[in-house]
Amino acid sequence: MKIPRDDPRAQHMSSDVDVDRAELAEFLGDKHRWVLSTTRSDGRPQMSLVSGGMMADGRLAIATYPERVKAKNARRNPHVSVAVLGEAFNDAWVQIDGDAEVLDMPEAADGFVEYYRCISGEHPDWDEYRQAMADQGKCLIVIEPTRWSPVSKGGFPPSLFEG
Repeated sequence: MKIPRDDPRAQHMSSDVDVDRAELAEFLGDKHRWVLSTTRSDGRPQMSLVSGGMMADGRLAIATYPERVKAKNARRNPHVSVAVLGEAFNDAWVQIDGDAEVLDMPEAADGFVEYYRCISGEHPDWDEYRQAMADQGKCLIVIEPTRWSPVSKGGFPPSLFEG
């Protein structure tokens, strides 16, 4: 027996929506809570909670420090994955796989500007911001997406419900 579509559980129905690159960019627009997965030297995954954004050119950007394990791992093995999460645990999400490059200052200066813009908009003094990134010794992980999953939402399988 199938569950009626007007049952309260229907609002928690799972879904998978295939998206193209433009739709992926739209989905990522206001979502900056990510989980970055890099590969440890023993081959096992290493996951980091990060803030990230999709830059205007479609690459993903994550700010960090050169001594952090995520940066070390991405330098050694550039194949990474990112899970982009919504505000709530049961919101839609997407996994993006790609190839990372770690940029150090001063090479990363313009990338930091794009990173800031895609998360927070315009900064009142870009020279001051670039200098702050240099003073803090930060680096930027830039990821070229190579593939991504459908935008998914967990819940009850649609097959449980009436047509």
